[in-house]
Amino acid sequence: MKFNLPPTAENTEKYIKTILQSHPCSKSFFCGRSVLGRKIRVLAIGKTAGAVLFAGATHGSEWLTALVLLRFFEELCEAFEHEENICGINAKKAISKRGLAVIPVLNPDGVEINLRGKPGALSAGAKAERLSAGDYEHWNANANGVDINHNFGAGWELLHEQERKNGIFGPAPRQYGGPRAFSEPETRAVCGFCSTFDVKRLYSFHSQGEEVYWYYGRRTPMAGRDIAEEFADACGYKVCMPKGMAANGGLKDWYIETFGRPGFTIEIGRGENPLTIKEFDVIYKKIKPALAKALVM
Repeated sequence: MKFNLPPTAENTEKYIKTILQSHPCSKSFFCGRSVLGRKIRVLAIGKTAGAVLFAGATHGSEWLTALVLLRFFEELCEAFEHEENICGINAKKAISKRGLAVIPVLNPDGVEINLRGKPGALSAGAKAERLSAGDYEHWNANANGVDINHNFGAGWELLHEQERKNGIFGPAPRQYGGPRAFSEPETRAVCGFCSTFDVKRLYSFHSQGEEVYWYYGRRTPMAGRDIAEEFADACGYKVCMPKGMAANGGLKDWYIETFGRPGFTIEIGRGENPLTIKEFDVIYKKIKPALAKALVM
């Protein structure tokens, strides 16, 4: 299948419907709803309990991550069903050991607002228009004007203090962490999924920079650095330590602090967000071997 259209809600459902119809090994369900009631879709292959989780499109302008994850999931299903390798990894053997769950679009409202502007915000259209001043191209937040990756509980107070120092005091297109940690339904949906299904590895995909973040505080397992280096080696990315407003409040941070297991933020591609469809093939080809390796690390 060609992934040559941005992942609007309509296009994403078409992509997922095609995958499910073409690959009996795949399954899908919903782990929650967005502020505006859009369902947050999960795709899975193999055992969902104890799976690896790939989560994309946490930020509205970083929607290219959703296409990367959808394409990889489809190719993994093909390799699994034909008992083939994917980038040197035996798909059937890998999935029999540990399943893969994918949330291609964690922030469906944010993606719709970024791609479609005010109409994508539905009942929150007037609010989105006021907050964005008509600039939807760089919209990252959800429909409440909360940046999902600033809304998780790990270090939220520290991040909130940094936001205020940077002049962010309320809902905005980006970087506002909300009135309190876990205030947003999208945040609670992915946290609930991780807890319910005992996720063993978490990879949270963002853009851009071709970087891998693995560390968060004293509960970070040292195996995380080894996995991060293997992931980076497989795709030519670099292992980094987050700084400033990227250092707290994120999904990876909460996962590591809560479970003490390896969790990662992956920044795909290079350039300026939003990365474009024209860049998709090059970005996907580069990161694909690392995605395959993540199944077995």
